[in-house]
Amino acid sequence: MMGLSIGHIILFAIIILIVFGTSKLKNFGKDVGGAVKDFKQAVKEDNKNNEIK
Repeated sequence: MMGLSIGHIILFAIIILIVFGTSKLKNFGKDVGGAVKDFKQAVKEDNKNNEIK
């Protein structure tokens, strides 16, 4: 089989935690969340500006 089983995913997650540590992953998650929030806000503003024109 070429697919990923749950065991592979868990092993991959453990290796990522060991390599990067929890603090770096937490900061990465915070940065990605902020970027998504800013992107959504920009899309809303763009849609609002297009409706006015």
